[in-house]
Amino acid sequence: MGIQSESVDSRPVLFFVHGAFFGAWSWDAVRQDLSARGWRSQTVDLPSVADRGSARLALFDDATLVRRRIKEIAGPVVVVAHSYGGVVVTQAAAGLPNVRHLIYVCGFQLDVGESLLGVTGKAPDWWNIEGDILTVHDPRAVFLHDVPQGVALQAVARLKPLTLSATTQKLTIAAWHRISSTYIAADEDKAIPLAGQGFLARRAAYVRHLPSGHLPLLSMPSALADLIVEAADATTKSEKSNLI
Repeated sequence: MGIQSESVDSRPVLFFVHGAFFGAWSWDAVRQDLSARGWRSQTVDLPSVADRGSARLALFDDATLVRRRIKEIAGPVVVVAHSYGGVVVTQAAAGLPNVRHLIYVCGFQLDVGESLLGVTGKAPDWWNIEGDILTVHDPRAVFLHDVPQGVALQAVARLKPLTLSATTQKLTIAAWHRISSTYIAADEDKAIPLAGQGFLARRAAYVRHLPSGHLPLLSMPSALADLIVEAADATTKSEKSNLI
C-alpha cells in the first residue's frame, strides 16, 4: 500500500471564540478564508453578550457552553480566542484531551485567581457601566479605527452589551499551563495597549505580531488566518514527529 498524503480531515478543527460585545459573526471573514484553504471550523455565541432585557449570564456560563461544544468535537481541536474570549477559553479548555493548542488574539491569557478587571487595574475610560451591563463609548475609535468604514459601521450596528460581572469573576483553572499556546499581539490596539498585551504574551510559548488595531479579524483577516494556520500546522507536525 502506498503512502497517502495528509487528508484535510486529519487537520484539527479550529474552534473560534469571540470577544466582549461582538458575536460569532466577527470571525466570519477569517473562517471563510480558512475554509477556502481546507480548514474546518466551528464557533459559538457567548451568552454573556446579550441584548438589554436578556438574562445576564457571565464568565462561567460562557465557559460551560464552550467546554461542552469542544467536547462534542471528534478529533483534535485548536482553540482560537479573541480578547475577552481568552478568559473564557482559559477556563473552558482546561483538561480537555482533544485540545491541542490555544491561540490568543490580543486576548486575556489570565492565570488562576485573576479576572479581566483585576489585571487591568481599573475600568478603562471607554467603559460605560449601567448596573451589571457594560457597553462601549465610541467603539469605532476604540476597536475599529483601522477597519474599512463599511465593515466598521456594520460591526457597530451588531454590538451587544456584556455582563459586567463577566469581567470580575476569577479563573479557577488555567488551560495554558498544560496546553501549549500562541499569543498574537495587535501592535496598534487601542483597547489593550501593546504593553498590556506583552505582560499577557509572556505566558504563551510562541508570540506573533500583526500591525493592526483590536480587531485584526475584521481589518486583516487573511493575515490573521496565515498566523492561525502557522500555529495549527506546527501543532500537527509536532504531534506527527512524536509518533515517529
